[in-house]
Amino acid sequence: MEPPTPHKRTGRPRSAEADRAILGATREALVELGWGKLTLSDVAARAGVAKTTLYRRWNGKNELVVDAIAALFEEQLDLPDLGSLHADIRGVVLRFAELLNRPAIRTGLMAVVAEATHDDALRLRIREAIVDRQKHLVLLGRHRAQQRGELPPDPPAPCDPALATRDADLIFDVIAGTVVHRVMISAAPVDDEWADRLALLLILGLTGVRS
Repeated sequence: MEPPTPHKRTGRPRSAEADRAILGATREALVELGWGKLTLSDVAARAGVAKTTLYRRWNGKNELVVDAIAALFEEQLDLPDLGSLHADIRGVVLRFAELLNRPAIRTGLMAVVAEATHDDALRLRIREAIVDRQKHLVLLGRHRAQQRGELPPDPPAPCDPALATRDADLIFDVIAGTVVHRVMISAAPVDDEWADRLALLLILGLTGVRS
C-alpha cells in the first residue's frame, strides 16, 4: 500500500527573514515600551511588516513574546567545551545569567510567567519553546564529562530510557532554577565566584563543599 500523498500547504510560506525581524522588533519594543504598552501593531510597524503577518503566525502578544525570548536563547545560549565539567558548568551559568539580565528577557519572561499562572496553554508553550529546547545542553555536558572520565558511563542496556531523561530534567531544573531565582527574584549578582561555588556544589554535593 502506497503512503498517502501529503497535503500541500496553501498560502504564502513563512519567511525566516520576516520572523527574525518580528522577533527582534518584539524584544526592542519590550525594552522601550515594557510589557503593558507593547502591541502587535507597534511590533509590525517596527519590523516593517503588515499586522496580518503577525496574526497569521501568533495568536497574541503572549505567544509572540515567548517566541522572541526563545529565539534569543536558541541563538546565544550554548555550551562550548572549556576542558572540564567544572568549567563547562561555570561557563553556562555565567552566560545564562547574562542573558537573563538583558532588559528584553527580564521584562518579557517575568510577564509571560505571570500570565501563565492562569493560562495552561501559555505555560505549555513556555516549557516547549524555552525550557525543553535547552535541555540538550545537559546531555551534551554529561557526554563530554563521561568522555573525559569525570563522570561514570551510562549503565549498559537494557535500562529504563526514561531514567536518563529524568536525570537530565532534574539537573536542568537545579541549574536553571537556581540562576533564575538569583537573577530575577533575589536580584543578586552572578559573578565568577558565585558560579564557581554553584559548579562545585553540583559536582561534589552538599558534603563536599566547604562554607
